[in-house]
Amino acid sequence: MDPVIIVGAGPVGLTLALALARQEVPSVVLDEGPGKDEPRPARTVVLREDTAALLTRLSGAPLDELGTRWTGWRSMRRKQVTREVPFDEAGEPSPLHIAQHTLTHALRTAVAAQPLVEIATDSRLDTVEQERSGVTAHTRGPNGTWWRGSHLVGCDGPRSTVRKLLDIRFPGRTAVERHAVAALRTELPWPGQALLHRTPPWRMSGPPAAEVTARPLPDGVWRLDWLLPPGKDLVTPELLVNRIRETLAGWTDGTTPPYDLLDTGVHTVHHRLARRWRAGRVFVAGDAAHLLGAFGTHGLEEGLRDVDNLAWKLAPSWHHGPHEALLDSYQTERRAVVAARLRAADQVLPLLRGGGGLRGMVPGTARGHDALLTDGHLGHGPLGAPGTYADSPLAPRHLEHEIPVDTPPGAPVTDVRVTAEDGTFVQLRSRLGRGALLVVLIAPGTGVWDRKHWVSAGVMPRLAAAVTALPHPAELLVAEEYPGAPAHSVLLVRPDGHLVTALSGVRPADLYAAAEATLGGKDPEKTQTETETEETAEAGSRAR
Repeated sequence: MDPVIIVGAGPVGLTLALALARQEVPSVVLDEGPGKDEPRPARTVVLREDTAALLTRLSGAPLDELGTRWTGWRSMRRKQVTREVPFDEAGEPSPLHIAQHTLTHALRTAVAAQPLVEIATDSRLDTVEQERSGVTAHTRGPNGTWWRGSHLVGCDGPRSTVRKLLDIRFPGRTAVERHAVAALRTELPWPGQALLHRTPPWRMSGPPAAEVTARPLPDGVWRLDWLLPPGKDLVTPELLVNRIRETLAGWTDGTTPPYDLLDTGVHTVHHRLARRWRAGRVFVAGDAAHLLGAFGTHGLEEGLRDVDNLAWKLAPSWHHGPHEALLDSYQTERRAVVAARLRAADQVLPLLRGGGGLRGMVPGTARGHDALLTDGHLGHGPLGAPGTYADSPLAPRHLEHEIPVDTPPGAPVTDVRVTAEDGTFVQLRSRLGRGALLVVLIAPGTGVWDRKHWVSAGVMPRLAAAVTALPHPAELLVAEEYPGAPAHSVLLVRPDGHLVTALSGVRPADLYAAAEATLGGKDPEKTQTETETEETAEAGSRAR
């Protein structure tokens, strides 16, 4: 079987290659560059809990040592602190801030050690052809050649060649926001904390939406972003140095502390959404499929969630043949989530950036604005929270014994401690991405038992038989507790960590129906014999 062709060797493309390899699917990554990334300290990414865990799981790299976990967050308006959020393991999860070139290097290192992934450097795509049995791509450059693949995924950025070759429209808005950016080494009054400062007192004469953020990186480095007024005014070195000096002086009682300027840039935020994310055997992901990033959100995070969604759906098609409904669901699920994020940003933009007028005189309005911005930066609410797939075509319908838990169907599961089938204690999230469904029994007290006792006790034999009869490989796990789940309830979790359903007890018929729906329903090409075999297995599990 031909490998999956991945166009683009940025974080999204490399993550997809590692995610496919975890499910024993080979890939070739077409990198139009030389295979190295220029260090740019001012180009950084913020990873929330789910995306940081995904990258750590796939790369095996100590990302916490390569980036910085914020110790807290503070919002300020003029001279007043409007909100402070401490980060600790027991409460609010801390975002991870890391330079993008550092992250990419860690992913490249992991890919180099992965025998199922080939990277072709200096390979620029110029042709894509596809037919019923696969995809053919041609690259030009020193290593120009033809490549044959089972599928092709364009992870090649906002100017995606793949998207253009497929004639996929990419409508949206240009220059929604612009920020001047600087990375510098200095000491600030709140070590380890990130800061959002709106209408700082030294910029009272500036535009109504004057705003600066400071986010810590390792080794005493900070990334500072200044919101620029609308327009295309040139950001000169003199202007940027003046911004740095006045900002640092404003934060340190009027005296500019020593600083070492490492890198500068201008970050322009565009909002665009591709009309289609799939065309036959070709897909787009990451910036090739969407652009967003206003109000502290990060497009890379959504790109990582794209490939986490797509990888486990490509794997069954690669190993077992077409799963068209499953592949179609990638566009349906992911495009809806990103579209909702963009709609939320469009609704909030006039409120947060309009300034002046009656809104500025309404009591509490500024505090509400600060809360909305904080949501974007910390990954909360419609601006920042990971999307859910409640309306997914893969969601099971009419399960008789479905019960509510604190995680709604389609939402990412909580990362609780579980016991694996070999008796070891692991985190639930560590079992994701292997291509298997996860079946989690909530059984208080099992954590103190030896596996030889609980594996044959109570409902376990019946549940184990039901899991064996499912239409897709599944791993059985046991948890002492799960938020909102009663004892002896059973959770079904997708390979990308989204909850399918929670059932009251061991219900083989409902569990089978939910698993089948998660795979896109019955394959229309399935033979009557296969269907009868599945029904017999289900009946046998009920009898046991």
